[in-house]
Amino acid sequence: MAPRPYWKGYLKLSLVACPVAVFTATTSSERVSFRQINKQTGNRLRQQLVDDVTREPVEAADKIRGYEVDKNVYVQVEDEEIEALQVESNHTIDIDSFVPREQIDERYLESSYYIAPNDQVGREAFAVIREAMRGKDMVALGRIVLAKRERVIALQPWEKGLLGTTLRYAYEVRNAGEYFDEIPDTKIPKEMLQLAEHILESKAGDFDPTAFVDHYEEAVVDMLKRKQAGAPVSKQKAAAPTSNVVNLMDALKRSVAAEKHSGKAAPGKKAKSKGKPDDLRQQPQFKFPIEGGKAKQPKVAAAPAPSSKAKPKRKSA
Repeated sequence: MAPRPYWKGYLKLSLVACPVAVFTATTSSERVSFRQINKQTGNRLRQQLVDDVTREPVEAADKIRGYEVDKNVYVQVEDEEIEALQVESNHTIDIDSFVPREQIDERYLESSYYIAPNDQVGREAFAVIREAMRGKDMVALGRIVLAKRERVIALQPWEKGLLGTTLRYAYEVRNAGEYFDEIPDTKIPKEMLQLAEHILESKAGDFDPTAFVDHYEEAVVDMLKRKQAGAPVSKQKAAAPTSNVVNLMDALKRSVAAEKHSGKAAPGKKAKSKGKPDDLRQQPQFKFPIEGGKAKQPKVAAAPAPSSKAKPKRKSA
């Protein structure tokens, strides 16, 4: 089944416009999710709207938005009134400017979207805009209304389409100085710094998102399978790790020695999976298998990683 667009409208560069569809580029639907149920009956629970004063249930048709202007005093706003606001970005991504990709502070990056032409008539205009941007190390900045809020969106060529990344506004990013200004300046001994750099170099590798394993997700799936199979499940919490750095130089030296003799797999290589416990290996298959979060294998070859020039630089706050 083809994915459903999250937003439909027009991409506009000066007087050139083409119809486009916007799709979410990420998903959390593959994760294990839980339902709230009645512990006594095992039945699923449903949330109900309740009037905060009368404590009476409220029907969905009587629900409305309200902006609090004073304590318990609200200005009522209907969905139709919000939808009727005449904002151009409701239906058009109007490109305002182009900026170097490296200048975008990583703290402002929010959500990613795929943008594709929405009909055959606009494909040529879409391709013109896309190819004009390609290879320039520049991203286009425009505005789009998503979830009833206008957002800044950064556009860049991505394979045959565009990748759009919504950006946070300046007032949404907290000042780093509030958290870092009180950290005192520390003079690091040269030998200590060299040991730390050696550890970093021994762990250096290329970025491969498939090499990361969600250990918590795996533990949840394993726990659910054990419970489904009737096997006992521990309720004992793991002890919180304690800081064992008494002598930092000694700890760094031991870390370097441990890295040399650890025999760990090289970055990007997946470790072999361990065998399942005997009490689970022979269990029958259930109607609803518990899989948990697994990356879907693409049907086509993955796109090459972006060049080092296109990678954003971290900025000091």
